[in-house]
Amino acid sequence: MSEITSGQRPAAAAVRPEAIKAIPVRHPWRWISAAVIFLLAADLVYMVVQSIAVDKTSDGYGWAAIWHYLFSYLILRGVLITIELTVVAMVLGVVLGVILAVMRLSPNPVTSSIAWLYIWFFRGTPVIVQIFFWFNLNSVLHVIGLGFPGTPYFVLFGHTNSLIPAFLSVALGLGLNEAAYMAEIVRAGIISVEQGQTEAAQALGMTRLLVMRRIVLPQAMRVIIPPTGNETISMLKTTSLAVVVGSVPDLFTIAHQISETNFAIVELAVVASLWYLFMTTILTIGQYYIERYFARGSQRELPPTPLQRFRRTLFTFHAPPPGPVEVPVSLGHERR
Repeated sequence: MSEITSGQRPAAAAVRPEAIKAIPVRHPWRWISAAVIFLLAADLVYMVVQSIAVDKTSDGYGWAAIWHYLFSYLILRGVLITIELTVVAMVLGVVLGVILAVMRLSPNPVTSSIAWLYIWFFRGTPVIVQIFFWFNLNSVLHVIGLGFPGTPYFVLFGHTNSLIPAFLSVALGLGLNEAAYMAEIVRAGIISVEQGQTEAAQALGMTRLLVMRRIVLPQAMRVIIPPTGNETISMLKTTSLAVVVGSVPDLFTIAHQISETNFAIVELAVVASLWYLFMTTILTIGQYYIERYFARGSQRELPPTPLQRFRRTLFTFHAPPPGPVEVPVSLGHERR
C-alpha cells in the first residue's frame, strides 16, 4: 500500500506558450471597390464645384453668390419660418397622433373605426394635395361655424380666409397628415409594453387613462422616440412643399423667389441645402441624446456618447503587453 508524501513534491517551472500570431484575411476587392467609389464621388463633387465656379448668370459669379445669400436677411427669415412650421406641425401631429392611437386601441368599435378611417384617409392622400386643399378651402367654404346638418349656423366663427391664413393652411396640411403616421408609431409603442403590466395596474384600481399615462406611455417612449425623431427631420424638409402656396416665406420658397429674379437657381438651391443640412444635423444630435435618456431603464450601462468615446480615445494610453510569466506546475504525486 502506497502513501502520499506531502513534503517530497518537486515543482517545475513552465513557460507560458507564446500567443498565436493571427494573420488577418486580406480583402483586396474591398479596397478596390472603395477606391472606385471614392474616385466617382470626388469627380462628382469636383464637377459640381467647377460648374458653380464658372457660372456667369448670377450676381457675384457662382460661389460668390452662395456666400452673399447664405446669411442674408431674407434667407435667415426663411429659416425662422421653416422652424416655426416644423414646430407647429409636429406639435399638432404628435398630440393628435397620441389621441388617435388611444382611440385605435379602444374597445369601443365606433371610436376605433373613426380613428382607422382618419389614418386611412390621411395616409392615402398626398400631403401636397392636403396643403393645396386647406389653402383653397375659401373657394367652397366661405364661413366656418357650428350647426346641425341642413340648418343655419348657430355659432359663427368667421370667414375662412381670416381664420385659416396661408401659414395655418400649410401647418394644418402638414400636421394633420403627420398625425396619421404618429398614430401608428404611438400604437406600435403602446402594444410593445407587456400586457401583464396593464392588468396588474388595473388590478390595483387604476383607471384606464391613469394606466396609459403612468405605466404604458413612459415605457413605450423607448420605442416611440426613434421614429418620432425621424419624422421630425422629415417634417423639417417637407415644409419646403409650402412653395405651392407661394405666400408662406419658408426657406425654400424664399430661395426659389430670389432665384427667379437673378437666375442663380443652382446657387440658391445650394444655399437652401446647406441650411437644411445644418438644421437636420442639430435635430439628429438632439434625437441621439433623447434616445439615450429614455434607454436608461433597458440597459445596465449606457453606451458612451461620441464625445466620451473621442476623449477616451484621445487620453487613454495602452500599456505594453506583459511578457512571459513562469508558472509553477505540479507534476503529480510521488509514491513510495
